[in-house]
Parts: sequence; C-alpha cells; structure tokens
Amino acid sequence: MSDFVILTDSSADLGVDMVRQLDVQVLPLSFSMGTQIYHNYPDNREIDPHAFYQLLRQGQVANTSAINMAQYTDALEPLLQEGKDVLVLAFSSGLSTTYNSSRLAVEELQEKYPERKIYTVDTLCASLGQGLLVYLAAKERDAGKSIEQVRDWVEENKLHICHQFTVDDLHFLKRGGRISATTAVVGSMLQIKPVLHVDNEGHLINIAKARGRQASLKALVDKMEKTAIDPANQVVFISHGDCLEDAQTVEKMVKERFGVKEVYINYVGPVIGAHSGPGTLALFYVGSER
Repeated sequence: MSDFVILTDSSADLGVDMVRQLDVQVLPLSFSMGTQIYHNYPDNREIDPHAFYQLLRQGQVANTSAINMAQYTDALEPLLQEGKDVLVLAFSSGLSTTYNSSRLAVEELQEKYPERKIYTVDTLCASLGQGLLVYLAAKERDAGKSIEQVRDWVEENKLHICHQFTVDDLHFLKRGGRISATTAVVGSMLQIKPVLHVDNEGHLINIAKARGRQASLKALVDKMEKTAIDPANQVVFISHGDCLEDAQTVEKMVKERFGVKEVYINYVGPVIGAHSGPGTLALFYVGSER
C-alpha cells in the first residue's frame, strides 16, 4: 500500500461510505442560503441534500464559495507534519478558483516542507466526474503505484472522464447566465431539456436539446454508446439533483444496453446543484473523448 494521501474537495460529490471505502480525504466547499453558511461535508452533517433541494424549489438562492488558499494550507499542513505525502485532486479550474487556491498552497508548503512530496492536479472534472477520477486514482494507489505514478496517470486520463448532464428546470441555467431569459421561458413551455457536458477545458457546455424528460435521459445514454470504452467492465457513476427515480432509470438503461455491472449513485452536491437546480441528472464514465 502506497503511503500517501489523496485529498479532494466536496465538489466530487462522493458519499461518506465511498470516501471511507477509498480511504481519501475531502475538504468541504461552502455555500450560503440567506444568512446561513453551510459546509458541504460528505456525511451531510450540516444540511441534508433533500432539504437543500426543497429550499431551492421554494425559491431560496444558494451562493457557493470556492476553497481558499488558507483552507488548503490548514488541511495539508497537519498531514505533512505527520510525515505524509499528499496528492490533491481539485475541482475543475473551468468552474471554480479552488484549483488555483490549491496550487498556491502547495507552492508555499513545498518551500516549508522540502522533504515532502506535495502535488495538485486540475481534474477539469465536476460532480461525480471528479468523484470517478478520484475513485480510479485510489485504485491506482491501492495497486501500489507511487504518488508520482498516480499523479501522472490522472493527468493522462482525466480527459477520458466523460460528463453528460441534463437539467429539469431551465431557470437555474438562466440565473447562472448559461442561457437567455427568452430561451428559458420558451424552452420551459415546449418542454425542451438541454443536454450538457464538461469539455476539455473543464467548462459546462450545452451540446444538444431533447424534447421532454425521458428523451433527455435517453440522450445521455445514447452519447455514452458512442464514446464509452469497454462499458461492461467499468464502474459508471450517476449523480442526481434529488431525482433518484430518474437516476435509477438511467442505471437500468446502462445495465441493459451495455452490460454494466456496477453503478454508483449519489446526489449532485450543493456546489453544482445551486447552479443546475433540482432534477439535474448526470452520467459519468470512461470514454474515448469527452
């Protein structure tokens, strides 16, 4: 067993059981609703995901905050003092300043602890796409790879982590500036559901439209059929914005169509969910290209 720590942040949307299974550490991002500030821990100790989405449905607005340099330093330094090396797998720089904060913290700590190995990687991933990359990196570590070998593996493979999203309420994308008010109103009237993905720069991009919810779910699986590498022998991750039944529908599709044996399902956390809204459904897998 390699003796280094993999540290990620809570935008990876890994549940507490998976975090324990993988033996990774998770630094929580924060968000506010009204005057209340919450930290997004994997065990949801400060707010239940269902309660979070209920508040969004009631019209409350969530404002998210990136992890700053000081928070990274506070998380990393005790590990270094224990004599451990650390590999940070950070939220996409295309969606957050979290990676840049980790980079600054690592640069400072490398000077202070020259005997330790500290690396950070911009995953260019989000939600359980980031979670899937962390999962695969932990498997590489458990296979006995060194911290440099795992870092290099992540860099070489991160753009093969495919992210396919759809949303149910266009007004959350409108508020985030991703679509116009007119598009949101007309699209809602016509039951148009956008299909999005995270591109090679780590940005959330609209790539298609589907008429109706079920068509949008099928579109995610259709895209997987075109790009997935050996789907029957990989673990597929699905995240959802408080719409478990839809996640289970997609799970059934990928198992029936591709012979996928193992699927991991968890919530889209508040960091992404604040901008994508209730009803967000995302499918993640290893593919030939994003």
